[in-house]
Amino acid sequence: MTKLTVLLVDDEVEFVKTLAERLQLRGFEVRVAVDGESAMNQIQAGFHDLVVLDVMMPGLGGLEVLKQIKQHQPRIPVILLTGHSSTSDGIEGMRLGAFDYLMKPINIDELIKKMQEAVAT
Repeated sequence: MTKLTVLLVDDEVEFVKTLAERLQLRGFEVRVAVDGESAMNQIQAGFHDLVVLDVMMPGLGGLEVLKQIKQHQPRIPVILLTGHSSTSDGIEGMRLGAFDYLMKPINIDELIKKMQEAVAT
């Protein structure tokens, strides 16, 4: 199987760093963005199989990033990460074209399963 390239987008630096390390240990190629603007710059540069995107970020928020991804690269699957109180944001994200959403704190095995499902569709 080809190594999947995932873009992790989350403003919580320690969280995204730890998640990136855990995914790299499991064979994924991981790129990281800590805000919506840098995420869009990386997406426009290409070479991503999927995006794991936090909903709640300062500046360009996750739902706005999702809208832009779907306008510019509609075939890239996006999995949203939401906090406990933002289930409605996850549902809104699905309406906007996200593949799925997961609640934080996330289970790494569940995330990997969703990532594999997302690129298989």
